[in-house]
Amino acid sequence: MEEGSTRLLKIDRELQRNLAEIIRRKGMAAFDGALLTVSEVRVSPDLSFAKVFVSIFPSAKQTKVMEMLKDQTRAIRGELGREMGHQLRIIPEILFCLDTTLDYVAHLDELLKK
Repeated sequence: MEEGSTRLLKIDRELQRNLAEIIRRKGMAAFDGALLTVSEVRVSPDLSFAKVFVSIFPSAKQTKVMEMLKDQTRAIRGELGREMGHQLRIIPEILFCLDTTLDYVAHLDELLKK
């Protein structure tokens, strides 16, 4: 594995850990009682952009919670900057994406039960 890709993976993991902690501190009440999990982060090679995959439970609240996340993205990025400013010169722009892996697994489970 190249040194550059190793560095990106470390940054991905560090961003994931910090974002998960920021969301945990906000609490479920900040997201309409839904449980949010940061399942993956993929940062661009130039570190200017990060795709943050979140899974939301219960799935019935996914649309509403994604809107809430979108509204709070700037504040979350600001918090991330305060926490990671000593590690990263540039805090990447954040795009929250819905991780549908759990829905897919549940759907497969239903199909297998038939």
